[in-house]
Amino acid sequence: MTLKLLHRPPPPSVQDTERPVPRWAMRLAYALPLLLLPACLWRLPFALHFEMGQVQEGGMPAYWLSIPYVFGLSLLTEGIAVLTIGLVRGWGEVVPAWIPVIGGRRVRPLAAVVPAVLGGLVLTLLFTSVPIGDGRRLTPFGIADSVGYSNDAWQALASVCVFPLAAWGPITIALAIAYYRRRVTTRADIRRGRL
Repeated sequence: MTLKLLHRPPPPSVQDTERPVPRWAMRLAYALPLLLLPACLWRLPFALHFEMGQVQEGGMPAYWLSIPYVFGLSLLTEGIAVLTIGLVRGWGEVVPAWIPVIGGRRVRPLAAVVPAVLGGLVLTLLFTSVPIGDGRRLTPFGIADSVGYSNDAWQALASVCVFPLAAWGPITIALAIAYYRRRVTTRADIRRGRL
């Protein structure tokens, strides 16, 4: 068995889903883990107490706490991003046979859509903020001070790496809506061309 870490989405002619997946949804689902990768890589030096140009008051947590937390958060981020591929693949419609008890059963559309939409809304709230001036941002949790950087190069690098996190929630919601429309469409809708 060969392990494929990076693989390409199947060509449009090969489908393992009941109904064809829109090309934009397939591309977006496969691009999401790569879109979040810079933020995950940006986080890793913090585990070893390298502050990446940030000017902060207070110390860093102990290594026994920071290393598993940061590495675990990065792995969790990528793992959840890879799970969104299930919204465009056959394993998001039928549970893979290797899973005990429920393997081979059809996935009810709302069993995939509800967690995806709720997760997308939570991600949108977590990673959305509005700058209000004087180094402050308006977040769902109130007004927060922006992190200071030792120079503009560090701040630009941080912005480039972390900015794609703001798109994670809306992308997940868009993929969930496309999944729902594809799975719940009736035959009458297909005959009328409402796909």
